[in-house]
Amino acid sequence: MSLPARVRVTRPPLPLSPALRAAALRLCPAAPVGALQAAALAIAGGTVIGAHLRWEGDEAATVETGWRGRGIEEALAEALSRGL
Repeated sequence: MSLPARVRVTRPPLPLSPALRAAALRLCPAAPVGALQAAALAIAGGTVIGAHLRWEGDEAATVETGWRGRGIEEALAEALSRGL
């Protein structure tokens, strides 16, 4: 899958660092970031622009509006499902 040149998808170690935790909460405010089982984040220019978070029994995924429709949603879901 081809992503925009400056976008990368990563699976950070859990628990998330304070900066990544804040970014995840900004994108998925209802997610229990303290209880995450897995997370995939899309980063562009040092800023988290997308997140796919999974916890027991549920998950949430969001990409900032200006970045939607560029394959980032799919790349996040793939990274989470295959354990990147």
